[in-house]
Amino acid sequence: MTATFTISAFGDEIAPDLDEQLTTLNALEIGGLDLRGAWGKNVLRMDDDDLAQVVKVCDAHHVQVACLGSPIGKSPIEDPVENELNNLSRIFEIGEIVGCRRVRLFSFYPPNTSTNAHYDAYVEESTARLAKLAEMAMAEGFTLLLENEKGIVTDTLARCEAVVKAVNSPHLRFLWDSANFIQVGEERVVERGWPMVGDLIGYVHIKDAVLSDGHVVPAGEGDGQLPLLLTHLKKTGYQGILALEPHLKIAGHSTGFSGADGMKIAVTALRKVMADTGCGETKG
Repeated sequence: MTATFTISAFGDEIAPDLDEQLTTLNALEIGGLDLRGAWGKNVLRMDDDDLAQVVKVCDAHHVQVACLGSPIGKSPIEDPVENELNNLSRIFEIGEIVGCRRVRLFSFYPPNTSTNAHYDAYVEESTARLAKLAEMAMAEGFTLLLENEKGIVTDTLARCEAVVKAVNSPHLRFLWDSANFIQVGEERVVERGWPMVGDLIGYVHIKDAVLSDGHVVPAGEGDGQLPLLLTHLKKTGYQGILALEPHLKIAGHSTGFSGADGMKIAVTALRKVMADTGCGETKG
């Protein structure tokens, strides 16, 4: 089968100003924006005036918001779930304004994140919470994309598989991030992980990392097996988005930064992996 990918990118990895973000994406021929932040504001904290400006700037640059990079689920699992239900309701309003129905989210922080040895004990509660969020998404016609990340319940392949399959909703899909798996010590991540969660993937973040110390590198230069991942996606006829989240200069707790030069390095590396694996691209 053939696959044609669309590249998107986290604009706030380039610069705080949205116009500067999109000018760089235009120069790189990237037509999608993962909207996590602009002007120093997280997408969840943008008011309607901010969002009107987002629409105006995106239209001027002919860039489409591909995904809302929300922080939902990056909160303690012991907090009232109503907090995140309310946040998701606002994210849906934001999505309606900017014309995007994909929402990135997470699976909550256990009380003690100094080790993940006890995280299995929170799989059931994480599943119950995400099921409630998925019910809201179904009612509003949105798709939730659950990202794997260190420090949250779904940090490993096994827990990602367990939670997404237990929720069992077409409105909750898995968001694959190779580098995040590498940073919790998962080896041969695509080789092992594809049979577990390959059929659950609805979105892909592109960043790579080195297993020995977890530092982030451009696609194909680490241990994230990104060529193998794209090969599998190609074989299944994946027609979705590859979203660049390079973290080449700063890999922070809730954000990252690469700069315009780092984003150019990242997209060049991704396009090389795509070319090497025979994957096509739809450019915006």
